[in-house]
Order: sequence, then C-alpha cells, then structure tokens
Amino acid sequence: MPTEPISMRQLKEILRLKYQANLSNRSIAKSLSISPSTISTYLTRAKMIGIEVWPLPEQWNDAKLSKHFLQTKHTPRTAIPLPNWPEFQLELKRKGVTKKLLWQEYVERNSDNHYSYPQLCRHYKTWAIKLQSSMRQNHIAGEKLFIDYCGPTVQLVNPDTGECRGAQIFVAVMGASNYSYAEAPLSQKLEDWVMSHVRCFEFLGGVPDLLIPDNLKSATTRACKYDPDLNPTYQQMASHYNVTILPARPLKPKDNAKAKMVC
Repeated sequence: MPTEPISMRQLKEILRLKYQANLSNRSIAKSLSISPSTISTYLTRAKMIGIEVWPLPEQWNDAKLSKHFLQTKHTPRTAIPLPNWPEFQLELKRKGVTKKLLWQEYVERNSDNHYSYPQLCRHYKTWAIKLQSSMRQNHIAGEKLFIDYCGPTVQLVNPDTGECRGAQIFVAVMGASNYSYAEAPLSQKLEDWVMSHVRCFEFLGGVPDLLIPDNLKSATTRACKYDPDLNPTYQQMASHYNVTILPARPLKPKDNAKAKMVC
C-alpha cells in the first residue's frame, strides 16, 4: 500500500484529472494536496488493472473498483547491476580503451536494466576514491601547465593525394582552471614538441611559471626522480620564455594527472 492512503472519491478525481483534463502528476498533486509520489503510485496501480480512460467503464462500480484496486501491488524496481570495478579499472589501462567504450559493453550485457553513462562514471569515481588516500593538490592560477601526448594516434588524409599519415595528439592543461589546448603534430620529435609549446603559448596568450611535461625523449635525455637531464633545445626554449621545467617523476603518473585526465 502507498504511504499516503486516499479515499475512493480522491481516486476517481485523480483518474478524471489525468485522463479527462490531461494534467501532469505534479499538477494533480497540487490540486488535491496529495504528494506527487502518491499520485504516481495510484496511477501505476490503476494502469495495472487496465484503467486508462475517463469516464470509467460501467463495470467499474465502487465496490469492484475498490476490491480490484486494493489487491494490486506495486512492483519494486529491480536493483541495477554494476560492473566488476577491479576488472573495469584493469580494462581502462589497455591502450585505446575508454570509459565510454566499457559503458557501451556494459549496456549490451544489461540492455533492460542499466545506468546511464554519467551515472556509471559517478559510481566508478566513488569506488575509485576509496582505493587509496591521495594528497589533494592545490593549484595557483597561471602557475603550472601540464603537458603530455595522448596514447592513440589519429590519421590525417591529404585531400589532394589521398595520402594518409599518422599524427600524435599533444595536450596541455592549466592546473587551476583545467583550460586545455590540443593539436595534432606529425610526430613526438623535438621540433614538433617545441613548436607545439610555442603555439600553445600563443593560444593561451601568455606563459605559466612551470611546465610539467612527461618523461619523453624530447623533454628529458635522462629521466630521474630527483635530478633529470633536460633536452638542451627544450631548455633553451624555456629560457627564452622565462619559464621553469619540472618533469614528472618516473612511474609517478599523478605528477602529470591533469594532462592524462584529458587523454
């Protein structure tokens, strides 16, 4: 039974307002001073016994209506299944696998009862936060620019010749605002790496205090947790713009998490 019982007169008025006046559940609730959830429950019950018209058919007198109506039961909603989160997280580490792709596979397995993509992402985030405690990083506006290449490449097609060439995805993300820049250079070589920075600075309309790149060869000639060796050309570019380079530590993805989040 619903938590808010109603009289037969109120039941008929609900049906009249719904099927004759075509009012919404919320409008009916406001008119009769009954909660919208109660209106929805009783209309669902009425539908279960085949009542979706007004006036009521002759066979539905008060006695029969009451008898059949009170015998109906609201069917509880089946619990929505969730993915196996450890397996979900392991799949995400594979190249080319995204949360969107895993959600689509999850929908195929649970076509009749599943969460939407935003809901699934919220559940995954809630689960992942519980795995281990992490220090929260507070970023000052304009201080840090996190830089990396995304894993998957894209194909560029010459419209005149039809020639296809692979391109990298360069991304740069400001720490405080998450303001992002992305482009598709042809390689991760030093020239493309440096010129991507130059175009990024032009896009941003300024330069940050710190550059936080990943440990690719165009940025560091020797990766080290405490004293990495910077590529001389990259260092000269930084000197020209009066910025400091602070490469992410090896095997410490959280040092450059902002850029990896965009990827």
